Amino acid sequence: MDERFHDLEARITYQEYVIDELNRTVYRQQTRIDWLETTLTDLARRFYANESQGAKPTHELPPHY
Repeated sequence: MDERFHDLEARITYQEYVIDELNRTVYRQQTRIDWLETTLTDLARRFYANESQGAKPTHELPPHY
């Protein structure tokens, strides 16, 4: 009986560790996603601001052509 309790305690301890690791991973991923969304929004805002001001990209061929 004690061996079974010891086994259950070990499993629970390991599961708690794995859950904590997964939570940290999800937190880091969400932080990165938030940063990427902010960066993408900023880039889109700057792109459309340049476009609305009449700044058109030049389609000149590079000098080596």
